[in-house]
Amino acid sequence: MTSFAQDAPFGVVLFVSIAMAVAAVIDGWKLKVPNWITFPFVISGWLYHLVAHGFSGLGNSLLGCAVGLGLLLLPYVIGGMGAGDVKLFAGVGAWMGASITFGAFCVSAAVGGVLALLLVGYRSLRAHDWSVAQNSFERFQLVTSELLTIRNPNHLAELAAARKPTAMLLPYGIPLAIGTVAYFFYLGLL
Repeated sequence: MTSFAQDAPFGVVLFVSIAMAVAAVIDGWKLKVPNWITFPFVISGWLYHLVAHGFSGLGNSLLGCAVGLGLLLLPYVIGGMGAGDVKLFAGVGAWMGASITFGAFCVSAAVGGVLALLLVGYRSLRAHDWSVAQNSFERFQLVTSELLTIRNPNHLAELAAARKPTAMLLPYGIPLAIGTVAYFFYLGLL
């Protein structure tokens, strides 16, 4: 199979960027990326590459989709993000292929970390209480310890679900969109 992502037409990259931006806005507003965006996004990527590149293109699209899905599956299973975020990133893979999806994931993870720190800082300043930041750091240590010691994903998911009502939520569609589009710019695709 040959890679089609580096030669992606500007229109394809622009379409993926717009889809990510729309999903990020909705995720920021509703804390959910809806299926009416994610499923057509994934399926249209498969169909586009089947038509444009034949079965080789479909194979690359399916591989990219699997990479996008696989990179976010564990965080989803343990309660770190919603299913819509996972399906959205599978759509990036379906359109852009495995290598670009992996790079976009790396940039998005860094963006997510920075946004999480900014969120904690903002909430601490707004509350005039630095214990918010301290509690967030302690929660981070606890979650990290659980990830390193508990091998049962179901147990991790139960622990995450119990913490969710008191957690600071970061709609992860936002860092996914920022990181993906930033990576497109870095590669010169936009």
